[in-house]
Amino acid sequence: MYLTSQPIKLVEPTIAFKSEFLDLLDDQQLAGEGYLDATLPRKDFVSYLRKSSEMSLAQKLPPGSVPVTTYWMVRSDRTILGVSKLRHHLTPSLEIHGGHIAYFIRPSRRRQGYGELILALTLEKARARGIQRVRITCDTDNIGSARIIEKNGGVLSGQMIYPGTGNQISQYWIE
Repeated sequence: MYLTSQPIKLVEPTIAFKSEFLDLLDDQQLAGEGYLDATLPRKDFVSYLRKSSEMSLAQKLPPGSVPVTTYWMVRSDRTILGVSKLRHHLTPSLEIHGGHIAYFIRPSRRRQGYGELILALTLEKARARGIQRVRITCDTDNIGSARIIEKNGGVLSGQMIYPGTGNQISQYWIE
């Protein structure tokens, strides 16, 4: 583990970190990944922030969506190391695939312990919100993510082929 001695915290998206977030999106693009949708933040950052806030406050939710709070994991030098999303409750579909928490570590900072940390910090946010039992899922072949979930207390409760992707997923609960 190569974690820095610099303080790290979760913050909700804010205009103060616009350039740092766009840098994270550049890192993702250079790695050839598309986990985070870069379209709106690159086109209209203020609208991106507004939409993020509305999702957290359960305002103007798309049909079938649940409230979700986005967090950026930020080091004291202002580098955004990753992004997590905390869904405030589950639908039957999210209990099968998606769960309460999703997280992403910027490609240039992976395998340095940040995945374990972002999940631990997001679990604290879940507990503060009153969520005592947290569902997390990952593709079964994503060994790194499975280890991160297990290191944070995740207990495997099932595996299945998810019809939406055809991938086998592992489902965990964290008490």
